[in-house]
Amino acid sequence: MPRFAANLSMLYNDVDFLDRFAAAARDGFQAVEYLFPYAYPAQELATRLQANSLQQVLFNAPPGNWDAGERGLACLPGREAEFREGIAKAIEYAQALQCPRIHVMAGLVPQGADAATVRATYITNVRHAAALAAPHGIQILLEPINGRDMPGFFLRRQDQAHALIAEIGAANVKVQMDLYHCQIMEGDLAMKVRQYLPTGNVGHFQIAGVPERHEPDVGEINYTYLFKLLDSLGYDGWIGCEYRPARGAAPHATSDGLGWLQPWL
Repeated sequence: MPRFAANLSMLYNDVDFLDRFAAAARDGFQAVEYLFPYAYPAQELATRLQANSLQQVLFNAPPGNWDAGERGLACLPGREAEFREGIAKAIEYAQALQCPRIHVMAGLVPQGADAATVRATYITNVRHAAALAAPHGIQILLEPINGRDMPGFFLRRQDQAHALIAEIGAANVKVQMDLYHCQIMEGDLAMKVRQYLPTGNVGHFQIAGVPERHEPDVGEINYTYLFKLLDSLGYDGWIGCEYRPARGAAPHATSDGLGWLQPWL
């Protein structure tokens, strides 16, 4: 049976962030993920998790200056020191929150940058992150993101991510397979799941409807079929619900749109 984690950056936007933990638990979620924890003390977040019997299953490493449009540092030549500081901070939070996965955003390719240098920078940085995380039992996740939502992002395709993992050569580096991004860039989702899940290199899934990124029962993807496929392939990890409720931040918008989840609870 698939296990679902509420993405608190996307869901329950009708209440303050720290109140979203309780809201998710009330709706039957047993786990949460979100983009970034760093605006809050780790102990405050840990208290919310414990009070609501929730597991923290994923968050992102610091992405650089998010408000200025940066989307990760891993591929950026000349930002290695900042990247390393960010990974150290992320691991501290992961330990405090007992979170076994950190997503390292690749970043936007700098204009005019040499492609080989960008790729080499990315590989070196991810290897460093993996080496720091491994003693703590933490996985480093790499997520291909579609070029429509995030133009210029370094990592876009599943085959690219798996090739990079092979070159990086660290057992704790895995792919974060977001089926929303994969559908937009590549399609053929069921065959890609069948291709990549048995390799052992997929550490986490995420979902959203395509094209609007609303609830997974809205749009062109048959998620019921895909959930059953994941079950049949023995996937026992988490599926992050990283979508925007169709009713936005209206009161109870997230809860009212969870009809799709009920058969799987």
